[in-house]
Amino acid sequence: MTTIKPSQSADIATPDWVKQAVFYQIYPDRFARREAPAPLGVKFKPWGTPAEQQGFQGGDLYGVIDKLDYLQQLGITAIYLCPIFSSASNHRYHTFDFMQVDPLLGGNQGLRELLDEAHRRDMKVVLDGVFNHASRGFWPFHHILECGGDSPYIDWFKIQDWPLNPYPSNADEPTNYAAWWDLPALPQFNHSNPGVRQYIYDVAKFWLEFGIDGWRLDVPYEIDDDEFWRGFRDVVKTANPDAYICGEVWEKAQRWLQGDMFDATMNYTFCWASLSYFGAHTLNGYQRNHLTLEPLDSKGFQQVINQMHGWYDWQINFAQLNLLGSHDMARPLWILSEDKAALQLCWLFMMTMPGAPCIYYGDEIGMSSADDPYCREAYPWHAPEQQDNNMAAQLTTLIQLRKQYPTLATGDFCFQQSDDNVLRYQRSSQHQTLQVAINRSNTAQPLQIDDANIVYGELNDGYLPAQSGVVLLLNKR
Repeated sequence: MTTIKPSQSADIATPDWVKQAVFYQIYPDRFARREAPAPLGVKFKPWGTPAEQQGFQGGDLYGVIDKLDYLQQLGITAIYLCPIFSSASNHRYHTFDFMQVDPLLGGNQGLRELLDEAHRRDMKVVLDGVFNHASRGFWPFHHILECGGDSPYIDWFKIQDWPLNPYPSNADEPTNYAAWWDLPALPQFNHSNPGVRQYIYDVAKFWLEFGIDGWRLDVPYEIDDDEFWRGFRDVVKTANPDAYICGEVWEKAQRWLQGDMFDATMNYTFCWASLSYFGAHTLNGYQRNHLTLEPLDSKGFQQVINQMHGWYDWQINFAQLNLLGSHDMARPLWILSEDKAALQLCWLFMMTMPGAPCIYYGDEIGMSSADDPYCREAYPWHAPEQQDNNMAAQLTTLIQLRKQYPTLATGDFCFQQSDDNVLRYQRSSQHQTLQVAINRSNTAQPLQIDDANIVYGELNDGYLPAQSGVVLLLNKR
């Protein structure tokens, strides 16, 4: 076997806390709401209303605060919040005020209390930054709608012709301005305008000084301007050198991961490769752009993972946001045709690999649903019978394993001799060496071990049980 020694450039630095972190992604409207009367005059849909009905179910930041103890018991050390700024959509990717937390979520005071309570528990909080586009209600765009060509903000957006038509009656009507994916609700910023650039930088700085711990950047590849992103990094790292910058880039992202723009990306390559290997026999045929969900054999899987690691410096690999699900895809358990054992193997792999693991809210209790909007359903606090607590307990065990052995986060990595049923790899550091073996098949497989102690899993008479894994701590010689 060939050990992959983490190569590190002196020019590339990523936050140390991220490398040891375990993230939990929250969709605020659907995670939890505080048991209190709704704001005066406000009416929410009942909690648990089918997600396809859209609307607002009233999840808020105070609900997140109330569940911090639950997250801490699970082993979570960092929260990634989908957008929380004022918006007229439940997902809040249609921002109309970047300087105000949505009052329906608790406003700026709600975020203040969440940050204080999270930090008291040594938990970080990362916000979603939607800086490619705004909404029809964003004040400079509304100014243009009211004033037309007389608006001083005319160059903040890409106006193509007049009159502007923000509410077309059909898809053939021109809107006369550039919009993300041609959606009239999402006018695109003109990032070459210095006022726009400064405004976005001011937003980033304001919330970092408010106390957040980093930014997840929505569709940053749409802003095709490296100097803009270099300037963004300078602002962020000046405000907080330990702040995390994670871009939503679904594929190879070398352009942004050279140490001068982002610290990491959402690692969808890790996502589709893991589901395709450990769930090779139960994939349900789900397809999505940029997710290659097709059965992988052991050789193909190792090639994908080695290639993925080879794209970046190891300072980047250690900080990548490794995930198995998100608000933009079907839930992993649904993709795996409800094969909980296969999902748990994916968790084992994620918790013993370089990169910060990220759990999408509810995946830990077996929530299962198709693509957006179904994957944005309410967490079933109201229905305990829908919560698989055994799965949550298994995930907690794996998270604790990762914390107990830091080598699993930042040690050297290499695949070992594997067959198509049992995947083997090694993590090593100056102080310890661990080996992992995962049997993805439906039958027990022989596994020979040398001088080592089992720290996770079990062997039965020299056999690794079906759909199970074992982690070995090698004894020093």
